Amino acid sequence: MRFAPSPIPETEPPRDCPRCPRLVAFREELRAEYPDWWNAPVNAFGDRDAWLAIIGLAPGKHGANRTGRPFTGDHAGVLLFDTLAKFGLATGTYRATPEDDLALTGAIVINAVKCLPPQNKPTPEEIRTCRPFLEGQAAALPNARVFVALGQIAHQSAVKTLGGRLPKAKFGHLAEHRMPDGRLLLDSYHCSRYNQNTGRLTPEMFEAVFARALELKDLS
Repeated sequence: MRFAPSPIPETEPPRDCPRCPRLVAFREELRAEYPDWWNAPVNAFGDRDAWLAIIGLAPGKHGANRTGRPFTGDHAGVLLFDTLAKFGLATGTYRATPEDDLALTGAIVINAVKCLPPQNKPTPEEIRTCRPFLEGQAAALPNARVFVALGQIAHQSAVKTLGGRLPKAKFGHLAEHRMPDGRLLLDSYHCSRYNQNTGRLTPEMFEAVFARALELKDLS
């Protein structure tokens, strides 16, 4: 399997990042069980010159942790990449593998937490420990004036990364927040299988987020 290179490699953690002991132990466990998987911090994916940065939570076990590309290989990626394509932010065909010809144009995907956490639940300490990588990636994207946070944890990390204050920036689907330096943060429920299956997030609701992001692009 071919793994996607990062568009901002200077901001990525090392493959054997030692910062979070629990995540390191889980990584080593999975490397022994699934030696052909990526099983490492997952790189950003997309356009280095993006105007839109999408902040996810963390790699999924059978998605990015397996394939090495954000939102690739699990159910969440289907809705995400189909929606990006609909709004002219993705080209090619998503086939749930880094070997497809999918490319993002004007958009980039970065995660609040780079490594797979057990049960998809990073601890507050792990989120804080990984935040310098998110901060470095946001700083390395000078054209990114609009950010979309997928879920509450991504929202919280995004607000702190962009210099905002959480009491004034409450999470809510389609909530908008202007950060101190003028960048704009737009919230969405996460495009997880669970949220889709329960109806918490519909395709129409998700599309509304990116339609609004395009409008905000002209206001930023």
